[in-house]
Amino acid sequence: MTMNSTLRIGLVSISDRASAGVYVDRGLPALQDWLAATLSTPYETLERLIADEQDLIEHTLKALVDEHGCGLVLTTGGTGPAPRDVTPDATLAVADRVMPGFGEQMRQISLRFVPTAILSRQLGVIRKQALILNLPGQPRAIQETLEGLKDKDGTVVVPGIFAAVPYCLDLIGAARIETREERVKAFRPKS
Repeated sequence: MTMNSTLRIGLVSISDRASAGVYVDRGLPALQDWLAATLSTPYETLERLIADEQDLIEHTLKALVDEHGCGLVLTTGGTGPAPRDVTPDATLAVADRVMPGFGEQMRQISLRFVPTAILSRQLGVIRKQALILNLPGQPRAIQETLEGLKDKDGTVVVPGIFAAVPYCLDLIGAARIETREERVKAFRPKS
């Protein structure tokens, strides 16, 4: 069990141009807005805007988990096949365990919109008592992968990855979180 009952969430936007001030980062605001609309329990966020540098990404992820006690870290950006897209490589370098289902489901959702979703290297890993998820870079794609796809009546057609996050956090010993069911219905087995 974690000593801190409030979940700390690390938010990391990875972009050479946004971190250099060439354009305004949209990843961090998208993550903040989505969490505010979705989580019903208290949480704290720690935000970082950094360049696509593997050593910097590794250091940031380690610091958020090891030093700041984040139980969940969400990254956005740097998951494609371009040489500068090194977020998954850095994430794997700091991982204790890979959780392949998260990346598989994110690609399933994105394939509903673009055939190039197969080029994505998004993934989920566990480091100590933290879940790290590499999300896409566009705000709409962030929402779709987290929340899933719904029909016009609001019925979930393709589940988003966040439905599994609260139970995963329970299993690894992170702080418990609850969601607003109209946004994401968290799944926990009845036991």
